[in-house]
Amino acid sequence: MALAAYAAPFFWQLLTSLKPEGELLRVPPLLPSRLTLAHYRVVLEQSLIPRALVNSVGIATLTTLLALVLGVPGAYAIARLPLPGKSALLLAIVASTAFPQIATVSPLYLLMRALGLRDTWAGLVLVHASFALPLTVWLLAGFIRELPLAAEEAASVDGAGTVGTLRWVVVPQLLPGLASTALLTFLFSWNEFLFAYTFTASEASRTIPVA
Repeated sequence: MALAAYAAPFFWQLLTSLKPEGELLRVPPLLPSRLTLAHYRVVLEQSLIPRALVNSVGIATLTTLLALVLGVPGAYAIARLPLPGKSALLLAIVASTAFPQIATVSPLYLLMRALGLRDTWAGLVLVHASFALPLTVWLLAGFIRELPLAAEEAASVDGAGTVGTLRWVVVPQLLPGLASTALLTFLFSWNEFLFAYTFTASEASRTIPVA
């Protein structure tokens, strides 16, 4: 029953999208007299949605990869290495996630313009990754702490260095955590509106939230 109540709005939305234009605002009938794909053709052929979809997927994917590549070593260092002031560093990382994006728009805009990265994928990827990285490090550090130390200690006894242990021992065990973190990072970049709106000037570079 709960599933039906949850799915009903999505089913109704799908059904409405397949109605002929003359029946969109007319009730009755509840069910369309015929099904049409005309509305989908308009979206695909006469709107910015297809290009915006490509931009969103590309930017979110690159943001996720960059955040993971930088976040895994940082999280491992915080979780395992004897760094001074780790607690304060982790607290600062967590606190930075609460920093309002709007406060950074002006300086970042000037920086992007000076570097020639305005209205480019690279500019948005760097900005998105910089805001996603603290959450990535914090989440992955928590996952790494839950991993058993025995395999890492055995690798150290066998002569593996820190990088080798991270690559061949920790990362394979960390795959579920990497998948969860990657999903959250991807969704953050996909849904982000403020920077995507501010740093894109042409319609060809708009993402889905802006388009």
